[in-house]
Amino acid sequence: MSAQHPHNDGDEDIYLGADEGEEIINRDEDHPMDSDGEDEDQAMTYEEQITFQNDSSAHFDSHSDSVFCVAQHPVHNNIVITGAGDDTAYIFDSTPSPRPVLPQSYESNPQPRERESLVPLAKFDGHTDTVNVVAFTEPAGEYALTAGLDGKLRAWRDSTPQKTGFAWEFLAEAQEVEEINWVSVCPYQQGSEEKRNVVALGANDGSTWVFRIDAADAQPISIIQTFFQHTASCTAGAWTPDGNLLATVSEDGSLYVYDVFGAAAAAGFTGSPGTNAVVVLTAEDQRFAVEGGLYSIAISPGGGIVAVGGAEGHIKIVGLPRLAGAVPTGKGKAASTQSATTSAAGTILADLQAQSDGIETLSFSQPPLTLLAAGSVDGSIALFDAAHRFAVRRHIRDAHDGNAVVKVEFLQSRASRPGPPASASAGRPYLLTSVGLDGVVRRWDARGGTAAAGNGLLKEWRGHMGATENEEGEQAGGIMGFVQGFEGKRIVTAGDDGISLVFEDE
Repeated sequence: MSAQHPHNDGDEDIYLGADEGEEIINRDEDHPMDSDGEDEDQAMTYEEQITFQNDSSAHFDSHSDSVFCVAQHPVHNNIVITGAGDDTAYIFDSTPSPRPVLPQSYESNPQPRERESLVPLAKFDGHTDTVNVVAFTEPAGEYALTAGLDGKLRAWRDSTPQKTGFAWEFLAEAQEVEEINWVSVCPYQQGSEEKRNVVALGANDGSTWVFRIDAADAQPISIIQTFFQHTASCTAGAWTPDGNLLATVSEDGSLYVYDVFGAAAAAGFTGSPGTNAVVVLTAEDQRFAVEGGLYSIAISPGGGIVAVGGAEGHIKIVGLPRLAGAVPTGKGKAASTQSATTSAAGTILADLQAQSDGIETLSFSQPPLTLLAAGSVDGSIALFDAAHRFAVRRHIRDAHDGNAVVKVEFLQSRASRPGPPASASAGRPYLLTSVGLDGVVRRWDARGGTAAAGNGLLKEWRGHMGATENEEGEQAGGIMGFVQGFEGKRIVTAGDDGISLVFEDE
């Protein structure tokens, strides 16, 4: 499938000639023409063609089915991996080819060549069902991971000496569950070797698994921890920025925060007996209950709070143990410090409901901003201010033309992250990027009181097909995800139309 589409900016109109104005056409209205329906179809096709817009600078179309996921290399952000409904994943370089110098007249270039697709660097196969999650491990992107609805977690190794992401070989496979819902890469910080190349995954049976990937090990994919507390599908998970705690949610409406490496226990935090969880909240607590379950999660940059989103627009804000500066239980000042640090752990700090349908996606802004963005199935984006009791700062009700918002993400900081230092242009934590089932990428200015027009919309990029109903009444189309690096200058999408598009923010 090609991403090259006709484009018309609407400047050209079709007029009747002066000699046609008086022409009279006689028609027997009692006998409709057989071609009426066909003419309408042709007119609709023409209308769709002239209004279609493609703002992408490059595209990747090697998949033969819907692209459901995308991830980018933590060091070489131009290296991207996608997974799709064709049971495969591809790695490719998202760098657009230089624009050719085109002739200045139609006569010298009557039929310009169609733009070619980006070329895959590697094809990852071996799955027997949809690849719905892809990832690179930290800190160096040494391993690429694919996970699928077949329950398989497959690891591929970067075989280049400098780990440039351009050559890959299959390493190992693990299958412990029937279906994998998500994979979250453990953040790595200098000196935390136990977190190197570690990932967690959640499954449809409610279980959570933590693995270490190591080609030098006799078992390259080895189990570190397993958790079986959820009683329904484990729908989302996220690590604290220091990589010490793992929070997971489920369709059963429960939240568990696990002390994976024992850091909380070493700091004197006591967990729930038999669970290794330092925070446990379930639907049995009516203050936390969300009928319909929980489906999204995000942890603040400081690691002090977790936001979980669920059905009917419900969002719960919960305090987490603060391990930085915490000390084991003791006497005097040390004891009071530890007590104060643990007081908010597990506390429901806020109960929010500004939107009317399920919360699909959550994202915290980086300091100095204190915002939480929530994208909903009702097509809206809500911005809450964490510094003011999570008051609604802005509610963009029609963020994606009435279509579900699939993902929102603030630009992230590269501080303490792998890779080269960020440029001066990266200091834009107020930029929020969103995608939806309308097939549009939008970028917003989340600051209040700015000159940004309307609801803060700065720019949008089009090129994907919007969602439409198929013969079975199911929706198809739209954007399933995106990556944008740390500076946000290049956005790479995963499209339900089977294409990944590259958009440049110049």
